[in-house]
Amino acid sequence: MFRKLLIANRGEIALRVIRSARELGIATVAVHSDVDRGAPHVQQADEAVCLGQAPSRESYLRGERIIEEARRLGVDAIHPGYGFLSENAEFARACRQAGIVFVGPPPEVIEGMGSKTAARQAMLRAGVPVVPGTEAAIVDPAAAIRVAEGIGFPVMLKAAAGGGGKGMRRVEGAADFPAALEAARREALGAFADGAVYLEKYLEEPHHVEVQILADSQGNVLHVGERECSIQRRHQKVVEESPSPFISAELRQALCETAVRAARAVGYVNAGTIEFLVDGRQNFYFLEMNTRLQVEHPVSEWVSGLDLVGEQLRIAAGLPLELRQSDLQLRGHAIECRICAEDPLAGFLPDTGRVTRHVPPGGPGVRLDSGVEKGSEVGVHYDPLLAKLSVWAQDRPAAIARMLRALGEYRLHGLRTNLDFCRWVLEHEVFRAGRYDTGFIATYFQPERLAEDLSPEALLAVETAGLLERLAGEESCTHTRRRHSTGQDCHECGQRESAWRLQHRRPA
Repeated sequence: MFRKLLIANRGEIALRVIRSARELGIATVAVHSDVDRGAPHVQQADEAVCLGQAPSRESYLRGERIIEEARRLGVDAIHPGYGFLSENAEFARACRQAGIVFVGPPPEVIEGMGSKTAARQAMLRAGVPVVPGTEAAIVDPAAAIRVAEGIGFPVMLKAAAGGGGKGMRRVEGAADFPAALEAARREALGAFADGAVYLEKYLEEPHHVEVQILADSQGNVLHVGERECSIQRRHQKVVEESPSPFISAELRQALCETAVRAARAVGYVNAGTIEFLVDGRQNFYFLEMNTRLQVEHPVSEWVSGLDLVGEQLRIAAGLPLELRQSDLQLRGHAIECRICAEDPLAGFLPDTGRVTRHVPPGGPGVRLDSGVEKGSEVGVHYDPLLAKLSVWAQDRPAAIARMLRALGEYRLHGLRTNLDFCRWVLEHEVFRAGRYDTGFIATYFQPERLAEDLSPEALLAVETAGLLERLAGEESCTHTRRRHSTGQDCHECGQRESAWRLQHRRPA
């Protein structure tokens, strides 16, 4: 096993890796930017090193500097977490050349699966169903239009080198194709330095279902069940659960077996995810392979009892998987909510500020992976994800009830968050029935109705916070009913807002 591990990341995932490493007796090194000097992950690590200024390209994306510090500190391995350098084949290759283990798949696999067109071709060779479309990046727009007409509009244009909704356009007909292609190429080039775009059939009311896999260097591959990830806003996941309430037992088996076959076909090693789109008739198609740990991995850990980060470290150290597929029993139901610094009532715009109060929820079956604490500063330089709140229970109704209880207990003041929005999702009848698809938020969410849809418990919490505000002798902004960031002056009246700023805001 490794002696010392550097975590090339920040926030809650860096803390998550530190905890698993500590249980395995591995010393840890945190990296940080100058603004993260006092962050929880820096405080928890055995050693820490500053990489540079706040912008990611001057700190967390400085692969050469990270490897240089790792060698100086006698590090055996580097865990990239997710985001930043986690799917950077050049960084993984540079680790190998420096004699440092990269905790993830081989760089050749990252490279092959990083191109969506190359991944589609690999899956077709392996007999894995893919969404009908082009097998390579579009070179001839006229030829691409003929393909689109052959499979039928609407179609989706997607960036070959990335994800997260960047470089993606829905095209309704041939007349719209040239402008949409140009826009997709331009966005893809800006986001991924690669303007290559391919075409897929647009699936109506699809479900986003993914399968967690583990593969060791001895050729053993197993799956850890599936996750339903269809609650999304602008192609970014918000709520995930396992198992999926939508798919049948037969489809579950087919998806998981297909994911294992896909991983074997590309020589995958370590933890990874095979993502699928499932249509209303339960036909499934390969979407992409994520060659890293996923944000939503806690739900798979809940239902399996595994420590996926610990498994990553053991596999990277060359150890074989201790479990076989027949040994792994998935039980109960788990749900995760991504708690973000954003304002759902303003188009989910990110928010910034200082965390003035942080009281995590607790009790049976509740887990909080948080990257912030009281006093943490949330700025503009990084992803707005603050924490992952996950729960487990014996069945789905009990898990929903437990998550609602946990959301009600969680106190995170000082900036706007999506806590109330997550509660709205779980209380919605379509979510409770398990009938939702990737269009759920776009179809049902009306920002001006959020206050009306909150439960009595949430409204009581709002009134209680208001009472505390008055008892504290502080006044809220009287000029406008809209709230502004804690400790900042209202741009309209100049009045400073109370530290007791509420999560909930009534519409103006």
